[in-house]
Amino acid sequence: MTMLDTADLKGSADRIMSRKRMMSFVLPALVLAYLTYVFFAFGVPELLQKASGDNARALVADTYSHKVHVTRDNRSGDVSVAIEGENKGSYPDGESPDWVTLGDRTVIDLGDGHVVTYLPDNNGVTYDVPGYGLMTFEVSRSQGVIQNYPSDEIPEWINASKNRVAITTDAGRLSITRNRTEVFRYFVGWELFFFTLDSPYHGMGVGEVLARAFGGEAQAIAQDFWTNKMWRHGDVAWAIFETILMAFLGTMGGAIVALPLAFLAARNFAPLVAVRMATRRLFDFIRGVDALIWTIILSRAFGLGPLTGALAILITDTGTFGKLFSEALENVDKKQIEGVQSTGAKPLQRYRFGVIPQITPVLISQVLYFLESNTRSATVIGAITGGGIGLLLTQAIITQKDWEEVSYYIVLIIIMVVFMDWVSGLLRRKLILGGEGGR
Repeated sequence: MTMLDTADLKGSADRIMSRKRMMSFVLPALVLAYLTYVFFAFGVPELLQKASGDNARALVADTYSHKVHVTRDNRSGDVSVAIEGENKGSYPDGESPDWVTLGDRTVIDLGDGHVVTYLPDNNGVTYDVPGYGLMTFEVSRSQGVIQNYPSDEIPEWINASKNRVAITTDAGRLSITRNRTEVFRYFVGWELFFFTLDSPYHGMGVGEVLARAFGGEAQAIAQDFWTNKMWRHGDVAWAIFETILMAFLGTMGGAIVALPLAFLAARNFAPLVAVRMATRRLFDFIRGVDALIWTIILSRAFGLGPLTGALAILITDTGTFGKLFSEALENVDKKQIEGVQSTGAKPLQRYRFGVIPQITPVLISQVLYFLESNTRSATVIGAITGGGIGLLLTQAIITQKDWEEVSYYIVLIIIMVVFMDWVSGLLRRKLILGGEGGR
């Protein structure tokens, strides 16, 4: 090797190292520039300004706790006590929890020295907060909420205006307007989950309920639980069934429609290029439109309902299955087909006994996987078409009231997906591996 060649090699190496050093600087700079652009283009600063730690904590608390509302109608003076403020969770007239004393003066003991009193005169209210003092309020139709505080400095946990006062402490919350005075107190747990207040089994311990069940009241206990007006267990179970049925009909229907079409898209089964290309473009078009878009289109055409959601899944999966099945068909072993053909089998028989057995494991595996995946998709689709657990979840979120119901539905959705995953794996082992896959 000459000195010139050595110099050329050294120059090439230097240029390569120079490019590497430049790329090591340019690439991070481009990534940083892109992230900076995203930070401002997506409005992250505005989002951070709007973020509220108090709202986040309240939302989290709502998922595992419930509120008891003690409400006075400032027009009539009537006082009611209800779980989550719902009529279905109202205490009967004259009854209340032990921390609420009803009468001419309704005394609400929030614990730790926090006491709210509804006065009979002028819709008056007092709230004694330890460490701050006694606050008094009067509701006037002409002057709004007349407020008296123990000091001139109003703390941050009091939000007051002429017509509304909201006081939030660790013990609870007091809200006063011209029309209504309301106290909210939080408790951990999903209240009335098993039995409502009007059930004879409400307030019983687990042991007592089981004793009643074995004593011949099992049907009545199950009926009270199933028809719970607050948690609607019967409606929720039906919604779960609708969601699974939506996913099942859509997935199986898509597989049934896609299988014969896949033969028209497979190169070794569709010699006509025009037919093959047209079928493949049809698959591309169908799966190119998202299932949610098909859901909206079909809802407009056929109306709301779980069947519309199943049809949307069917259409989307037809395109996806068509592509997957056609690729599986293009990889079949021709010798098996020729063996069946040598027996004098007709074309349909050749497909039935020479092709289908080869691709059956692939078909079953793909169909079961999409059945599991579509169970999740059916939840979102059901929110649009008005069916399944997705509808109940959407309704609970929109109300912005009972977030424990939202957590309940989310837990059920997770259990449903885990169950479908287990069933899918079980069927896969039984049908494909003969039950030895898990050994």
